[in-house]
Amino acid sequence: MASATASTLSTLCSSFTTHCSIKPHFSISHQPFSSRFPSRNLSFQSTFSQRLPLLPAPKSTESSVAPVDSDSQVSESESSQIVQSPSWEKGLFAVVMIGGRQYIVHPGRWLVVQRLKGANVNDKIALHKVLLVGTDTSCYIGKPVVTNAVVYATVEEQGLDNKVIVFKYKRKKKYRRTIGHRQPNTRIRINSIMGYEDYPKVTMDDINLESS
Repeated sequence: MASATASTLSTLCSSFTTHCSIKPHFSISHQPFSSRFPSRNLSFQSTFSQRLPLLPAPKSTESSVAPVDSDSQVSESESSQIVQSPSWEKGLFAVVMIGGRQYIVHPGRWLVVQRLKGANVNDKIALHKVLLVGTDTSCYIGKPVVTNAVVYATVEEQGLDNKVIVFKYKRKKKYRRTIGHRQPNTRIRINSIMGYEDYPKVTMDDINLESS
């Protein structure tokens, strides 16, 4: 029994080896590393051009500097002409009447007054109702106005005041009304105060004499 099974196994193995041949999928070569990867004679050549030496900066001469100085002098003179502000007496102010109200005005400052009808933005206006003109040393008091005194101004904006709520109520009548109102106004910029020099003035010395 054992001999029969051994003979059958041997015949099966012999037939398997004759009909089937098993070959490895990857072939491993035992060549040396130098033969598999031959060395390449690579020559690295620089593609950048040779750097030129730095040349010394040319020395500035007097002729080259002279035009710059002249230009700077011209610019300084022009800037001084532009920045120069009109000369006013120290502490100059005036009291003018606009729309039945009196306002204290200073040159260069802006002021919000009642709506000036017919005045547009950037319009030049003249205020002739000048009640008083004052400086740090003298005062021109109008009776009732200062003769020939004029305040020149420029209209900057036509706007509206803040909203005011008007509430009406009647008890036992079921009457309630809420209305909002914004008063129109005009913002002006005071340019100058002129024409008061020939009017008789009052100084501090005169006031001290009268008080004594």
